Amino acid sequence: MQALDAISDPTRRKILELLFNGEKGAGEIAGHFDISSAAISQHLKVLRECNLIQVRVDGQRRMHSLDYKGWKEIQDWIDRAKVFWEGRLDALEKELKANKKRKEKI
Repeated sequence: MQALDAISDPTRRKILELLFNGEKGAGEIAGHFDISSAAISQHLKVLRECNLIQVRVDGQRRMHSLDYKGWKEIQDWIDRAKVFWEGRLDALEKELKANKKRKEKI
């Protein structure tokens, strides 16, 4: 699964938002949701496989944190979209200004 596909799920986005504040154990993450711990484990697995989070073992606990390697795919996509839209929005702005000037002449 691609990173963009992974963040399309609202539960996974919420997990990532929780991890913006620092690493958390799986149980702590699960406590923020009304779904089973098994379901949260599956979401965590998807995020790990996309390199959006990483896990470290701390005794009996699995501590999850953001893995910045996987965010490059998302940033690259955003950069491409930004270039695409900026050019079109600039052209639209130019056309709207030209249209306004034409109307003012009438």
